[in-house]
Amino acid sequence: MHGERLSPLDVAFLCMESTTTPMHMGAVAVFRSREQVDPERLSALLTARAMRIPRLRVRVKHSRSPIGGASWADDPGFDPAQHIETHRLSTLYEEDPLAAHAARWLATPLDLSRPLWRLQLVTGLPGDSFALLLKLHHALTDGTGAVAVALGLLDDVPALSRTSTAEREPAKRKSFVDHLLENPWARASSTMGKAAESAGIASSVLLAARPYPMSPIATANSTSRELGFTTIDSADVRRVRSVHGGTTNDVVLAVLAGALRTWMRNRGRRPENGPLRALVPVSVRAREGGGQGGNLLSGYLTDLPVELDDPVERLCAVRRSMDRNKAAGSVRGAGALPVLAGRVPAGVHKLATRFAGQAAPLLFDTVVTNVPLPGISLTLDGARMRQMYPFVPLAPHHSVGVAISSYRKSIHIGLQANGDAVADIGSLTDAVGKSLAELLGTCP
Repeated sequence: MHGERLSPLDVAFLCMESTTTPMHMGAVAVFRSREQVDPERLSALLTARAMRIPRLRVRVKHSRSPIGGASWADDPGFDPAQHIETHRLSTLYEEDPLAAHAARWLATPLDLSRPLWRLQLVTGLPGDSFALLLKLHHALTDGTGAVAVALGLLDDVPALSRTSTAEREPAKRKSFVDHLLENPWARASSTMGKAAESAGIASSVLLAARPYPMSPIATANSTSRELGFTTIDSADVRRVRSVHGGTTNDVVLAVLAGALRTWMRNRGRRPENGPLRALVPVSVRAREGGGQGGNLLSGYLTDLPVELDDPVERLCAVRRSMDRNKAAGSVRGAGALPVLAGRVPAGVHKLATRFAGQAAPLLFDTVVTNVPLPGISLTLDGARMRQMYPFVPLAPHHSVGVAISSYRKSIHIGLQANGDAVADIGSLTDAVGKSLAELLGTCP
């Protein structure tokens, strides 16, 4: 990890950082313990495990060459205990104390001069439960990499075949010259192919941009955040799939479309004016070799048909949109904007990324990402994980972002909202359950 260069996409996430748009991912995991929670023992355990993970030991080191470039360097004074804290909830004044506390904690930006992560152990939950809060900057890794880091903090799972993040150093990124010297003709051909690919993505981005007033749910940036936790049953989603077809992701997107439709109507907006547009990130680790530890992402732009009243019609519309994206491939279309960002020199990001980020509502209204978890039981110090809600960074001028994780028999959905735009996140989380119930009502 030490000495590894940040990719241009990694640098872009750093450049988008501001007090109102912190670019870290988050997670809230809830565990049920069989004995009284001992915060000191858990903190010591997490400290020891964090010390073994190379990605948690490094900080950003900016360089003059290439212009705007940066690399990861070991923090000489690294002490994981300084990144891990404890908090005991008070349940006196808030309807959902964990969500309210986690929202305030997650809203605080990370210190970019230090290793880009923090953990908080939260006690005071009902029974013998506790929560682990994590924030990890998007410059450090993508969602798949974040899961690998999190697994390194949890108990070992013999059934899970994995090379620990603590034991494996990601391959060092090679320079353009290195690649050309290895096989100049093949590399030149590949470079020209990627140039044509990039030009196609850029053209698609320009064609997909929408005129003012852009997004119907765009809002002013704010430091305030609201978090919503909601869970749906995987068996219910499978039932909808068996009747109406589509993938699990299609069904969840249709459920979210129905929830957003209800939420917009309750806010006095007119969903009938047309669909919302979601950026759905897609991992390209397999395509790119997967050995690198930073961001290896593309994406799809897909319509969330909030204008349709019938839940089955919404699902069919989502299926058509996602099928078109999959047929085109993960490196074509405006949704592949992250691929294009990964090919732009880092110095350009230093100059233009903040402006480009502010223009996000021209292309999409929300981000809906799926964070993969292993299909096995996970534990921390023997305590079984019951829920895990992931959270995606909120893009500039966006009202809400959505992250999804399937774990065991449930699908956990984390909603992060601009607190000034979405004062009552509970109405949106409730709408998710009602939207799924509408779909289930169409199943014989």
